[in-house]
Amino acid sequence: MNDTSKGPAESQNSTPAEVSEEIELEGHIIDSLLLPKILDEITVLGGNFNIDEIDIGHSRKDSSRAQIKVTAPDEETLQTILTQIAQHGAVPLEQHDCQLEPADMDGAFPEGFYCTTNQKTEIRIDGNWIPVALQEMDCGLVVSSDRTSAHCLPMADVKQGELVVIGSRGTKVFPTDRDIPEVSGFSFMNSTVSSEKPKGVTVREIAGEMRRAKAGAGKILVVAGPAVVHTGSRDHFSELIREGYVNLLFAGNALATHDIEESFYGTSLGISMEHGGSSEEGHEHHLRSIN
Repeated sequence: MNDTSKGPAESQNSTPAEVSEEIELEGHIIDSLLLPKILDEITVLGGNFNIDEIDIGHSRKDSSRAQIKVTAPDEETLQTILTQIAQHGAVPLEQHDCQLEPADMDGAFPEGFYCTTNQKTEIRIDGNWIPVALQEMDCGLVVSSDRTSAHCLPMADVKQGELVVIGSRGTKVFPTDRDIPEVSGFSFMNSTVSSEKPKGVTVREIAGEMRRAKAGAGKILVVAGPAVVHTGSRDHFSELIREGYVNLLFAGNALATHDIEESFYGTSLGISMEHGGSSEEGHEHHLRSIN
């Protein structure tokens, strides 16, 4: 008879130790609703928070400050949270220099490069915070060879060997002041008058001409732009090609870039093609697809 008894019970309910980081937030974080926005993002991304210190300004000109402990079940989740909230001005209390990596080719950033916003930014090098010049969104951050200055640089202009900032560690973003209306760099996709939105136009006449052309009365040339993708028409257009309704396609690289972004991330210019809303870190998707 086999002995099937078990030895001392092992812990079945133990969970791996959580990881955490203290972050600091300063500015008009209360009246701009920046603080609740950041706390909401922390929980949505799978973390927890505890406000250790908070100092609220009393007048319209006074700034506020909060020190928050961000906790996550693992290091990967924590870094995702820190990267996301850093775009709203949250800075780790234990400060680190930014990570630099030389570009390995012309016209492309190293993997994991920092995607810039249109908000004032500083980076930390050798323990000192230095301002970023030529601030512009959808760029990378390039540091001078003597590491005393930094500037935004479009992807196409980067040269092999130039020092590029990797990740968000050692970066500090200054959110827009409360008196300045907030304008999202990608808000045109949400506009009700955007020419990029699909329109309820009648296409019966065009469809009739396309049927006649396919039957032998001519050929069809389509000049297409990125609107084919970010209006949600990509699959329909692909079906027209497969069914023989398109004989020739003229397009620039924008159509290919948007097509690749949707395939990689399910977005177009950061807008979800599934639910039509903004996606987490969506503003980076277009740039990363190009890179």
